[in-house]
Amino acid sequence: MSERTILITGAAGEIGHGLINALAGQPETRVIAMDLREIPEHLQHKVDAVHVGDICDRAFIEHVVSLHRVNEVMHLAALLSTSAERAPEQAHEVNVQGTFNLLRTSAEHAQAYDNPIRFIFPSTIAIYGVDPREKYELPPIREYQALTPITMYGANKLYCEAMGRYYGRYYRSITRGQRRPPIDFRCLRLPGIISAETVPVGGTSDYVPEMIHAAARGEPCVCFVREDTALPWMMMPECVEAILRLAEAPVLSRCVYNVAAFSATAGMFAESVCEHFPGAEISFDAHEGRQSLVDSWPSDVDCLRAREDWGFEPRWTLDEAMREYIVPTVRARYGDAPAHEGATS
Repeated sequence: MSERTILITGAAGEIGHGLINALAGQPETRVIAMDLREIPEHLQHKVDAVHVGDICDRAFIEHVVSLHRVNEVMHLAALLSTSAERAPEQAHEVNVQGTFNLLRTSAEHAQAYDNPIRFIFPSTIAIYGVDPREKYELPPIREYQALTPITMYGANKLYCEAMGRYYGRYYRSITRGQRRPPIDFRCLRLPGIISAETVPVGGTSDYVPEMIHAAARGEPCVCFVREDTALPWMMMPECVEAILRLAEAPVLSRCVYNVAAFSATAGMFAESVCEHFPGAEISFDAHEGRQSLVDSWPSDVDCLRAREDWGFEPRWTLDEAMREYIVPTVRARYGDAPAHEGATS
């Protein structure tokens, strides 16, 4: 593609911020931002257009894709795991119907101009479902294993992966003839994502970002999972880099990839936070419902395919991420907020 016209849905969210900043100013690249709400004012000059509307409104989607001759989509708009459990029917509408609207519209637009649209879809480790009794004995989970999610969010994302694979490989295969599929579908299954720049809401893995931001503000934090709860993680800059690298890779052998930087427990994070913010007050009081969701997710994932196919490489270990990214960034955000006297419990 000589000129990239990239539609970013959910552009007002955390990953959207990172992608807009990374793409702004790139040659022959136009960025179209879409969200249910306005993107922050400081980002608006970095995009070519902003559209405020509902991903479930197909006429709105058709208007935006057609108006800008979009040839690449980064589909971030979603109702995240905890929010989805509180409103599962709404989650299905947003996560499944919204994605279908965008895939269908993209496919029709691609066929009209005989030019496939590259469709980047961030998925989630919530598509996995492991037995909590076996979680910590299992080797890192590969992309085809344990595909038995117990959350609406995980089920939504797994189905959308299947839809994307259909549009990217099998769309109207009986009647398509020699024409290539209209969608170049590429998916990353993201682990817990930690941003030091924005405070997330609605994610079941938000217990780590919450303790980091609370410590930087000098406020106590009650972690809603057990201290020994382990998940794979990556930092927001690594997440953005992975999305961009996948989007720019040549033809791939598969369409779905695990990515993660390292695995760590909540207790390991708490200990590291307290080292960098002496006196930070972090306690643990597991919420039964949210704990059960996290317990069904793998403690680590196998990223070999992403490494081999498009050169994925994590940037940081836990200690490096705290020292080089998290602590400097949150201190710049909050200044020298006084910490409470206390210790991790």
